[in-house]
Amino acid sequence: AGSKLREVFDKINNLLSGKSVQTEGQTVSVTQHAQGLEFVCYKLAEKFVRHGEGEVSFHHDSAFPIAVVLSGIWELHPRVGDIFLAHLHKKCPYSVPFYPARKEGTSMEEYQRVLGYEVHDSKVEEQDHFLKRMSGMIRLYAAIIQLRWPYGNKQGAHPHGLSYGWRWLAQMLNLEPLADVTAMLLLDFLEVCGNALMKQYGIQFWKTMFFIQKSYIPRIEAVTSSGQMGCLSRLKNFVQKCLRAQEIPLPKGILTPSFWRT
Repeated sequence: AGSKLREVFDKINNLLSGKSVQTEGQTVSVTQHAQGLEFVCYKLAEKFVRHGEGEVSFHHDSAFPIAVVLSGIWELHPRVGDIFLAHLHKKCPYSVPFYPARKEGTSMEEYQRVLGYEVHDSKVEEQDHFLKRMSGMIRLYAAIIQLRWPYGNKQGAHPHGLSYGWRWLAQMLNLEPLADVTAMLLLDFLEVCGNALMKQYGIQFWKTMFFIQKSYIPRIEAVTSSGQMGCLSRLKNFVQKCLRAQEIPLPKGILTPSFWRT
């Protein structure tokens, strides 16, 4: 509910503003310790990224309420946004976007970690689980860049708005595609903020969609084996449908004005 989200936002904002906040039966304030504020910024940013790789990866719609709170907090407390990006880029280098190359002397286990895989006791996580986590984080990022906290000032610019999404898309299309990962990330990104990018960039956006269809999808196909076609087929269908209709559908779960009355 919108009212519940406002409560969450106010509590986080009050904590970061140095006010006393009630939590789990005790009163806390960042002023109680010299590094209190820095610690809270760090843990909060880390938690937002965890929501992306956890909750959002399983419930796509949850990207929007989480993103709108973070967007508002980022506007008022830029330090949280900076640390959030640092956590996000470390956990999901594809959000830069960047495909890390293996450096000389790096063990395979360490390299898997750099690529974003979770490695426990030399055991690398399953590919499906890895892709799901990356998908959740990209979806959260794509939601953040288009949302603003509705009760904010609105005078200044979005601290990390759609121009960053446009840049992400352009840089992504300049990278040589990877099997599995590239198709999934592009589809997630376009499903979540394609509509917002279309409204903002118009003809330039449609030129990019045409480039994806004519030039980039064949390049993804060239590196994709027959057993990895699922996501690529969904991306193809999505781009084809959008180009035919000259319309990108609104993402599922977008927060409507009526949501804020609940």
